Amino acid sequence: MSERRAWLDRGVGESRAVVTLDGRPERLIIERHGEPAVQALGARLVARVRSVERAQGLAFVDLGDGPDAVLNLTGEIGRIDSGACVEIEIRAQARTGKGAQARWLGPAEGPARLLFPGPPLEARLAAWAPDARIETGAAARAMADAAQEETLETVFGLAGGGSVSIETTRALTAVDVDIGQRSGSTARQVTRTVNLAGLAAAARILRLKGLGGLVVIDLAGRGHDAPALLAAARAAFAPDNPGVAFGPVSRFGVVELTIPRRARPSVDILCGGGWGPTHTTIAMNLIRALEREAVADGGGRFEGLAAPPVAAAAAAALAALVDRLGARLSICPEPGRKGFEIVRR
Repeated sequence: MSERRAWLDRGVGESRAVVTLDGRPERLIIERHGEPAVQALGARLVARVRSVERAQGLAFVDLGDGPDAVLNLTGEIGRIDSGACVEIEIRAQARTGKGAQARWLGPAEGPARLLFPGPPLEARLAAWAPDARIETGAAARAMADAAQEETLETVFGLAGGGSVSIETTRALTAVDVDIGQRSGSTARQVTRTVNLAGLAAAARILRLKGLGGLVVIDLAGRGHDAPALLAAARAAFAPDNPGVAFGPVSRFGVVELTIPRRARPSVDILCGGGWGPTHTTIAMNLIRALEREAVADGGGRFEGLAAPPVAAAAAAALAALVDRLGARLSICPEPGRKGFEIVRR
């Protein structure tokens, strides 16, 4: 029987929550301090309509901080015009190149304001792992580090051989299941085993990365048992319901499905839509490394060496860390440096 556990790492500059499935990271939530509360998943607020695109059935809503949200115009809403005051809920967070999706709650009056900040990390962990005790401390930090590292990977090995690779485009997420060097009694049995394992792994990894929308899975081999594979896929993606929809297994051995978009993808937070960690992601890693050294050596003076954009991104968190651990910690910007280094002074 599958076991889910919950972990919460409250750090300086950001907090990270992790759910593990049988010991492997399944979900990663990253909350960076100072992010607009009006953009949080589940936030309820009074906002103002910036513009209305009636031909598209959309309204763009000014949340007061960060990108506009998109509101689908329905018969329930009726006619609204630019400048109207509305009460909404954030049902899907903004991601790179796309604003948040808002849900209509009703007309409103008065200034734009936050009514409810959205559920805290503890509540979101409890929803995904309701029977798990939330673990904190050093073990939670190690688990969050492992989850973050795996989120940034592209190719994932399967127990016993084979692999799953996951890559995203603007249109969809592509998943490739590969047999690799796996061996077995017959080629048909090997293919079936790898595909079943690949579907389960793909579902977990997509949840870890926080990816939704259209997903295309290229299964290994040919001559598939479509009903069995679809049943396995439905079971693997059941935790993403409600809203998951499947197409049939095509004659080319491809499964198509859609997964609802809700929280901002963790891989988007870490990489900002690019192919590697953002300056802010590297800065948070630097802050944790400085903290680790300072806690291990209570009298030592430590300096982080990092590229100027990373040093700038770490400034606010460094100030908070210095308030807590003293002025023996600093960061020195070094043009041209890749990554960062911690040195003792």
